[in-house]
This record gives sequence, C-alpha cells and structure tokens, in this order.
Amino acid sequence: MTLPEIMTIEEVAEYLRVSERTVYDWASKGEIPCGKLGTAWRFKRSDIEDWVNKRLNAEAGKKDDFVPLFLSKVLAPEHVLVVEKSNKAQILNELIDLLAETSVVRSKEELQKGIFHREQLLSTGIGMGIGIPHVRLNSVKDVIVAAALVRAGVDDYESLDADPVKLIFMIVARQDQHTEHLKLLSQLSSRLKNQEFRERLMQCADSKTFYQLLTESC
Repeated sequence: MTLPEIMTIEEVAEYLRVSERTVYDWASKGEIPCGKLGTAWRFKRSDIEDWVNKRLNAEAGKKDDFVPLFLSKVLAPEHVLVVEKSNKAQILNELIDLLAETSVVRSKEELQKGIFHREQLLSTGIGMGIGIPHVRLNSVKDVIVAAALVRAGVDDYESLDADPVKLIFMIVARQDQHTEHLKLLSQLSSRLKNQEFRERLMQCADSKTFYQLLTESC
C-alpha cells in the first residue's frame, strides 16, 4: 500500500510540522501548491515534497556553512536494531535507550516524555509498515537517529493503514533545527516510497546488513 497522493490540510500540517492555520494561510495566499475540491483545500503529495525540497535548497543556498543532512551522518551502526518481535512501547523505549547513551541527548526522561506525548497526539505510523517517531527538544545538542526492524511487525502501533509496523525510524533534533528536521523527514519519505527498497529492508537478517542498506549513497 502506498501513501495517499491527495492530502488534506491536516495531513500537510503534520508532514511539515506546522499548524493547520499556517497551511491554510499559505494555501489562501497561493504560497503552497494546492487546489480546491468543492470548498476544501487539497494538496498533491508529490507537489508538496517538491515544494519542500525547493524551499530547503533555497534556504541552504543562503548559508555558506550549510551542510546537507545525510542519513549516514546522523545514524550510527550502534543505533540500529533488528529484532524478531516487539510491541510499540517496548521498541520505542529500546530506541530511546540507545540514543540516551550518547552525549547528544542530555535527558533521557525528556526524550521519553516527548516521544510518547507525540504518539498520544497522533500515531507516527504512516502506513506501508513504516513508523517515524520524531521530536524536537531543547535538551538535544544535534540531530540524531535510531532505527529498528521488527521482523514480525508491531501490531499495536496504530498505523494509518492498520497494518503492522516493521520499519521504525526515530528522529530527534534540537528545538531550533526545523530545517534539518524537515530535510531528514523528506529524505526518508522519498526513499521509503520505493516498494522494492522497503522489501529489501524488511528482509535484512541482522543490524549490520540493515545499516548498510539504509545508508547506501546517503
């Protein structure tokens, strides 16, 4: 199953990590690609992804010291797990534990609270067997990622398509790293839309193979 090509204001706001009011204002002013079906604003996912990439690239061009975010720069081999089975709380806590051991995360308690609060608001299971729990915190020094493959799937993740989640990517960033956060979300989303790539990830037998495949050319 693929992600829906047509998005609502709520879905665009969630994807961009902004308020629904902001998306509505952009649409009303013609600042974001969109159209109306009846009285409701609707957005094409591919247009939104292109719009985000162009804006991020334009912003990057203004900064001489800008360095593109690559998954291999923020995901370390020791922050990758391959397990046979797990439930949602267990696998999220395992990924939190991995990140809390680094100097990048100052407070495990704040990270745990942020991740689970985000899940209470809306599950980060986006469909296609993918979950992307994410949070931005002042207690984090820089962008960092942990990833897991749950081979049997997480049945209680409450994904949008109700399918078990097998691929989980936890993205943690500093509160002011909005651009970096969006860029990484966009990169992951673009790669994971490829069904063949997802299937190869889900077939990995160990964390070393999983990490190598994830960070190929990125």
